[in-house]
Amino acid sequence: MATEKDIVLIYFEDRPLTFARIEKILPDAKPGWHHVQLLMLQVPLQSVTWILRDAYIDGDPFTMNGKQMRLELVEAPKAALVPDDDTENAAHEQEAPAPPPKQGNVITLKALKDRQS
Repeated sequence: MATEKDIVLIYFEDRPLTFARIEKILPDAKPGWHHVQLLMLQVPLQSVTWILRDAYIDGDPFTMNGKQMRLELVEAPKAALVPDDDTENAAHEQEAPAPPPKQGNVITLKALKDRQS
């Protein structure tokens, strides 16, 4: 089940609509239902609260104003995750050393001013 601080993709009529971050999940008076506060990640940012069942938070489709909706938990791709120390050390060992930086002349503003005078 998606939890607070998770990113979800909101589908509208089986088409991806927008991303949102779950800010809060609070219990409703009816058992099995929750007030889910979502921060819509779009311009302008907007905060909404939907009353959803556990199953809907888990990704089951539901209807809102007669339109089919669905939440899908977004997980970061494996390549985007930060590597652990062993992987990072192995990558550094395989890299060739960087060439030394080229030496250049430093020209100060004072030297330019003296030249122009």
